Amino acid sequence: MKRYRQFEPVLVSEFKAAEWTHPEHNHNHYEFIFIVCGRGVHVINGHTVPYQSGAVFFIGPEEYHYFEIEQETHFIYLKFTDAYSHRYAADSGVLTRQLEYLVKSRETHQHGFPLLAADLLTVHLLFQVVASLKHDAFANQDLIWYQLLGITTILVRNMPELQTDGSRSRDLQAMFCYIHKNIYTPNLLKSQVMAPHFNISPDYLGTYFKRQVGMTIRAYILRYRNTLIRQRIAAGRMILKEIADEFGLTDVSHLSKILQKDHGA
Repeated sequence: MKRYRQFEPVLVSEFKAAEWTHPEHNHNHYEFIFIVCGRGVHVINGHTVPYQSGAVFFIGPEEYHYFEIEQETHFIYLKFTDAYSHRYAADSGVLTRQLEYLVKSRETHQHGFPLLAADLLTVHLLFQVVASLKHDAFANQDLIWYQLLGITTILVRNMPELQTDGSRSRDLQAMFCYIHKNIYTPNLLKSQVMAPHFNISPDYLGTYFKRQVGMTIRAYILRYRNTLIRQRIAAGRMILKEIADEFGLTDVSHLSKILQKDHGA
């Protein structure tokens, strides 16, 4: 499998293609892909997803994909690394959390984002702004970041698991999404609070999660939270007190104890 490597923090590309020339591949960065016009098939992690004008995809480093073009397609790509997103994390607050949530929601990556007409128009305009900045992505990093957050906000609110249709699922991906969405609010991650959300008992919630994932739900929450905390520390833009407050922890000593625990605790 071919792996593409990007060393620049952010890149933007816009092109038209009647035939896809890249092999199935993955990469060391994230990609937002917008289909301005065209038709074909996008194969993501082995899943076949038909696309047409207005389709939006989000691809992470652990995923592999390629396109099969049926009608000449106009693409806009926004590609960025962890270093780019971490640089702005402290300043963007809740909007960066939405990007983190989107990154972890792999099931949605494999199916794209069905957008309502009004949101699709806005996303199209945001990608047009991104494309207009491609001539010097380095100088335009700040401007591109704000467009990226706008795109992320719209995609997150259109994710199926966040739609309030009154029905709740025991589906594992929905549980992951719930955890990722509420990782900053510890009280919402207690089994007694989570279980009613999925119309199951607290005991069954823990049993089901461990059987499917191979670890307890508490261990998964700790691992995910510790990963985010370490990213905050590595970015060097927040003091420990600010990080503790962001994650609803009681104090810095609580944060220090978390970091001393095994990554897989």
